[in-house]
Amino acid sequence: MVEEAVRAQASIDPVALRRAFGTFVTGVTVITTREADGTPRGMTANSFTSVSLDPPLLLVCVGKSASSFQAFSAAPSFAVNLLHEGQVGVSGVFASKAADKFQTVTHDRVHTGAPILTDSLTWFDCSVHDRVDAGDHVILIGEVRAFGTSPSAPLGFCRGRYASVKDPLPAGWLASHGMIIGYLVEAEDHLLMRADGKGGWVLPTAKRRKADSQLMLEGGELSLVPEDTFLYSVFDVADSDPGYLIYRARLAEGAAAALPAGLQFFPVDDLPYDLVPTHELRSMLCRYARERREKRFGIYMDTGDGGRVAMMEGPAQAWMQVTQD
Repeated sequence: MVEEAVRAQASIDPVALRRAFGTFVTGVTVITTREADGTPRGMTANSFTSVSLDPPLLLVCVGKSASSFQAFSAAPSFAVNLLHEGQVGVSGVFASKAADKFQTVTHDRVHTGAPILTDSLTWFDCSVHDRVDAGDHVILIGEVRAFGTSPSAPLGFCRGRYASVKDPLPAGWLASHGMIIGYLVEAEDHLLMRADGKGGWVLPTAKRRKADSQLMLEGGELSLVPEDTFLYSVFDVADSDPGYLIYRARLAEGAAAALPAGLQFFPVDDLPYDLVPTHELRSMLCRYARERREKRFGIYMDTGDGGRVAMMEGPAQAWMQVTQD
């Protein structure tokens, strides 16, 4: 009986087995950590799954032949960054043997200190809960300490190639208190808009609530004039969908020469209203164009009876100047 079991195990073709495993459609992640001296390390992986909600646990498998295996074997924390459909290039970089993979991405520290890729679909910042030896891999089990997500479409992988996932965000998937951060980015007499992939145009969306000199967008970043960024509008689209925080901003000089893919400037007086997918966004853009002509902007707050607008008089001033006056 033992001899038959050994013979059956030896008859399995590892190449064919790998192909069979590859028929399971997965997402694509970049797992990251730091060496003892603080050097960031990372690799592409798709062997990821959730484990438990209480306590909040997940796992990812790290190959023992990976160049960053020793770092993941010793570090007390790590992060799992799920990639969106626009990050095929990021997946390729972290799957390569490039000397400085992090040079091509923006990353930050959140809770444990593990590198978080700020322009990702979803990220999980984890402390190591357990490590389990499993053949030519180690199962790395992490306890989630912090996480963040976005409404972007995920990057899929199947049969050794990237796959597209259709309709990734059904209505009501996000909590109604979630907020999408949009930006009215102006350059001279033009406004920046983003193609929504369905033939329409929407505002660029950001990962963070407030931008300074750099605005981190899906697929890239923009340089802004920080003193010209102000809150402009706060509103909901529907009870089941996330709300919107809209800021107005001005592009830094020369930044228009390197726009991320999918972004395009339109004349403020000739915006593509017919191609804006929601009534709320169209109304907000109409108000913005009108107030810009009048050089008198307001801040809109959504309410059940149609909303409120508080108008601002005069040019912006530094807070220190106001308090001194």
